[in-house]
Amino acid sequence: MPKIIPSEELAAIASAIAAHPGGIDAEGIRQTIGMNLPTRTLQRRLARLAEEGRIEARGSGRGKRYFPAPLPLPDAVIAEIPDVSYATRKLSKEGEFTKQMVMRPLSERTPVTYNPSLLEAYEPNSTSYLDEPLRAELLALGRLGPNELPAGTYLRQVMDRLIIDLSWNSSRLEGNTYSLLDTQLLIEAGQNAEGKKVEETQMILNHKAAIEMLAEQADEIGFNRYTVCNLHALLSENLMQNPDASGRLRVKPVGITGTAFRPLAIPQKVELYFDLMLEKAEAIANPFEQAFFIMVHLPYLQPFEDVNKRTSRLAANIPLTRHNLCPLSFTDVDQQDYTRATIGVYELTRVDYLRDVFSWAYRRSCSRHAEIRQVAGEPDPFRLQYRTEIKQFVQWVVNQRMDKRSASRWIGEQTEREIQPGDRVKFIEAVELELCSLHEGNIARYRLRPSEFRVWNDGWN
Repeated sequence: MPKIIPSEELAAIASAIAAHPGGIDAEGIRQTIGMNLPTRTLQRRLARLAEEGRIEARGSGRGKRYFPAPLPLPDAVIAEIPDVSYATRKLSKEGEFTKQMVMRPLSERTPVTYNPSLLEAYEPNSTSYLDEPLRAELLALGRLGPNELPAGTYLRQVMDRLIIDLSWNSSRLEGNTYSLLDTQLLIEAGQNAEGKKVEETQMILNHKAAIEMLAEQADEIGFNRYTVCNLHALLSENLMQNPDASGRLRVKPVGITGTAFRPLAIPQKVELYFDLMLEKAEAIANPFEQAFFIMVHLPYLQPFEDVNKRTSRLAANIPLTRHNLCPLSFTDVDQQDYTRATIGVYELTRVDYLRDVFSWAYRRSCSRHAEIRQVAGEPDPFRLQYRTEIKQFVQWVVNQRMDKRSASRWIGEQTEREIQPGDRVKFIEAVELELCSLHEGNIARYRLRPSEFRVWNDGWN
């Protein structure tokens, strides 16, 4: 009677290979899975997976490597599935396979739970979800200026527009029915759209607060508990069934509708893998690999009771902000494609479909923000040099509730004390321009509260 092969061994090996789209040899697999399998036993497991079509072996002898390999779906199944989204975008062969798999009726999909091997098998700067040509392409598209500029320079420059675009697009992916114009009026003028749910309004305002945090704290943010938990707290404010759950790791099981995936239920393990995820994310050198890694693993782990995907989309902008790259605003991303691609990770631990959506989304975001940069122009070196002082002057004028006359007098006197003679006239002009341009949509730059701004603005105008 043939010996039964433990399914967890096969799953661990398959996940290790799935985490290495560029291929991995047998010794790399052995080190990744952390199981002390004899060489011949591992070879038998690999042969079994290859026979089942779950992996593909290439080469021979010491040069033999193993790759993820999709199984073709029956033609009859594919023919029954309409494909109406992304008509002008071609998915990769692997992405198309994953798409077809998750579009099957729920009753035909195998129930699965969280597989920690996907995270454990990932080795920062060795494993790559994005291959080198794709990373190079995205860098060429996303590079906005000199690398030596302070973190967040370009995000702050285009923040007013980004708040609208990213808040709207990310909310739209959650089913929010605000239009782009509704979003603009809400953010810029504080006008709630008629006939919309309170939750939809709150969702957009929460995105605004989270984006402002990324811009304000560009020098401090990273893949750590402070940043990710606070992003979640801002995005989930007034939207959680349990308000105490905002910014906290979950301590109870959660479910996800529309998928055969059941998230990890044990709180101690959620915390363990959350910390491991952050540790690995922070160790990744390439900003695009970092962004995509967190989009894969944060929703898959579901560390919070809700608002996990939103948190992952904002967190994906952390490395882009730190490296002064074009932000990812999810412009024109189809809601169904994004949802299905995420389910591909949940149910199959396959990242190819989501990778296709991510790379397409970044190309579209770069195209969108190229238009904004043409309007905004290049960063002013003078304002860059004095950005801290300008911020402090604006903060003081508002906090002291100065009117235009007293502000003009104080700015002149203070500039005499703090700014070198050759820069004083230009500095005064820069501060006064910032004050005249101040509105509720950009006050986060100066760490001002809406209540402080309103009191000052009444006297100023």
